[in-house]
Amino acid sequence: MEHERILHILEYLTRSTGENKTVTVKDIQTYLAANYGLQSVSALTVRRDLDRLMTSGYDIRVTAGAHNTAHYCLLERGFSFNEIRFLVDSVSINKFLSAEKKRALIKKFEVFCSEDELRRLVSRITLNGQETPSTDLLDNLEKVHDLISARRKINFAYGKYDTNKQMQFYKKSREMIPCSVVYFDDRFYLICVNEKTGEERTYRIDRMREISDGGRASEHESPAKPEGVVLDMFAPERYETVTLRVRRVLLDDMLERLGKYASAHRDPDPEWVQVRARIGISRSFYRWAMEYGNALEVLSPPDVRAGMASALRETLVMYDEQ
Repeated sequence: MEHERILHILEYLTRSTGENKTVTVKDIQTYLAANYGLQSVSALTVRRDLDRLMTSGYDIRVTAGAHNTAHYCLLERGFSFNEIRFLVDSVSINKFLSAEKKRALIKKFEVFCSEDELRRLVSRITLNGQETPSTDLLDNLEKVHDLISARRKINFAYGKYDTNKQMQFYKKSREMIPCSVVYFDDRFYLICVNEKTGEERTYRIDRMREISDGGRASEHESPAKPEGVVLDMFAPERYETVTLRVRRVLLDDMLERLGKYASAHRDPDPEWVQVRARIGISRSFYRWAMEYGNALEVLSPPDVRAGMASALRETLVMYDEQ
């Protein structure tokens, strides 16, 4: 009962106090009696509970009011209001969480807010065109992390869309060892190694169902760490230092996309700039480069430039009018 009472007092301070709003011991007694039926809690007990909270590290400020009455307010709640808003907005726009799951998560964040702050949380970011998730992402993530930490293999049904836009799930024995979870391009992916072949495979966690323990995993080599920019979630064939010639208006986009692996250099034409970066080469690289049309040219190395030319010719032949 004592621990519960202290938690009730902490909840009241969180919801009802702030930089410009305080409560007294009498207010706390009234709150405990009205909400939890604790009519016999003395003022001395409340003050001792407040002292325990302060000793535990809670930033409770005490000021003297009229008739030497002590006023209390909780200044630090663990999260600032801006941090809570950011977390709530992040949950709101997550397209892999159901509306029910979002409400449940946001409700948990609300316990860190005062009543005034709760009113300011009413406005939340929404996501247009969202479809109902076909899986419980949080549940999937928990199961995946548990199997990774226990060094167990993983079995699951995996979903793919059919021509009727319906997700069809296929289950089979995969002999996959889960290695790591990666967040990339607003999605969670599971990196696995095939126990028999050592081949690396990647799966979207939001498309997994019926996740189960596949037995104890053998010792295996961990997936190699990237040696440069990886443009999708699949391991590239190789890494090359690539020089790109791009229109200057794309420089910000290039440096943000290629990150620490990129450097910028002048081009003879002031309307253009050259960007050099260590990049993973695969079909994904050529698809990415083609997104920029004639605003991007691959200068070197020669084999990557030739690969780009080949990818462009393969695309052009589809539109070649006979």
